[in-house]
Order: sequence, then C-alpha cells, then structure tokens
Amino acid sequence: MAFDYKKEYKEFYLPKQEPSFVPVPTMNYVAVRGKGNPNEDNGLYMEAVQLLYSISYTIKMSKKTDHRMEGYFDYVVPPLEGLWWEEGKTEKGFSYKDKTLLNWISLIRLPDFVTREEFDWAVTEASHKKGIDCSKAEFLTIEEGLCAQIMHIGSYDEEPATIAKLEQFIIDNGYSVKIDNINHFHHEIYLSDPRKTDPAKCKTVIRYPVNNEADINAKTL
Repeated sequence: MAFDYKKEYKEFYLPKQEPSFVPVPTMNYVAVRGKGNPNEDNGLYMEAVQLLYSISYTIKMSKKTDHRMEGYFDYVVPPLEGLWWEEGKTEKGFSYKDKTLLNWISLIRLPDFVTREEFDWAVTEASHKKGIDCSKAEFLTIEEGLCAQIMHIGSYDEEPATIAKLEQFIIDNGYSVKIDNINHFHHEIYLSDPRKTDPAKCKTVIRYPVNNEADINAKTL
C-alpha cells in the first residue's frame, strides 16, 4: 500500500478545529513563486500548480521508468500547500479583498529520498514528457520549528475568523506570531479540491510559526 503522508502524519495535516501547537521538522518541497490573484483563469497561480503536480507525479511514477531513485518507496502525492504574503508587508496579514496584491510560494512536499540531483532529473523529465517548461520550479527546504495550527472549514474568504481564533490561542499561551515574510509565512495546506468541493465544506490547515515570549525576554536580559 502506498505511503500516505496525511494518514501517517496526522499531526501535520489533520488538526482539529481547535488550535494546537506542533513542532514541525525541516521538510523539502517542490516550489514555484509568483504574484497576483490565484483565482485568475489561466493565470500564474494555475500555471504554478500545474508545474508542481507535473514534477510530483514524475517523481512518483519514476518506478515505471528505467530511472531508479535510491530509497524510493511508493507514496500518495502530498497535498498542495501555499505560503502567502502581501507586497511590501513585513508582518502577518493581507487583504482578502484585493488578491492582486498577493505574493505566494506554491508547494508540494517531497519524499526524503528526493535529492537535489533527483529533483533536477524530474524537472528535466517533466518538461520533456509534458511539453511544458518546468524551470520555474525549485527545490526548497523549509524550517518552521514550533507552530500553531488549526483546521479551517469553509471558503478562503472566511479565514479571518479562524485566524483570529488561532492568534488568540497563541497569545493566551505566552507566544507570539513569528511571521516576517522572509523565512516565516502565513502557511496553508489544502485538503480539498475547490473545483469539486462545496466552498462551505473546503478543509484548509492554517499554520503559523510562533515565538516563545518568555524565551525572547530572557535573551534580552
């Protein structure tokens, strides 16, 4: 049976609708960066998602080619993820009304057996097989550390209420949001396909990296 990251690592992908803390290990991703409204038909975001899945499935299906990756195991391609921020902002928060202001890094997690060399092979192979230029994709390592996260159920535009709940939980437990839009971002994990799911039933993990205020104060003494 194929390894399913959502089932094996429920603490990362299936949180409850109440906030909780989780230490997130370093993970590698296939990533594409861009700007603008993700809902634009045939826009840059849709193009990025296509590239991510093309490369991800090229790696998954490498078992049916002559190319052998050391340590390969069969797996379910992990869910689509996204890091989001607004142009010029160095702290959390962005407009849910004017999505043209958004910057994003679209992501899909890579299995640990995928090295940079294997990633480069997959980019070249996907470009050739799919007839598209996958050179925008990058091998990205992310270190989030301790995070607070929550499951949001509903449309993306209704996220602010869930985020407020998450932020209050962070403050109540003596932490602060650790978002600088350089190394730490507003992070979402998409468990539903919005093309096939009623917006009211869409499931999205919202994850915020956090600082421990006590540790910060101790360092300043």
